[in-house]
Amino acid sequence: MYVCICNSVSDRDIRRAAEAGVRSFVELQAHTGCSTTCGCCEALARQVLNEAVAETCMQLPAAAAA
Repeated sequence: MYVCICNSVSDRDIRRAAEAGVRSFVELQAHTGCSTTCGCCEALARQVLNEAVAETCMQLPAAAAA
């Protein structure tokens, strides 16, 4: 689904960004352009990013997480 209509950023784009190492909303904006035009999508974009980061961190091997 599209999260940011203005810049055509989908939830998949946000998840891919998290998998690529994006961890903060500022990084997400720089990486995807999400929420840089009107800002209406910010709350949903933050939610999707937080969920994606949590999922990505849970998939890391225990040695990498330490």
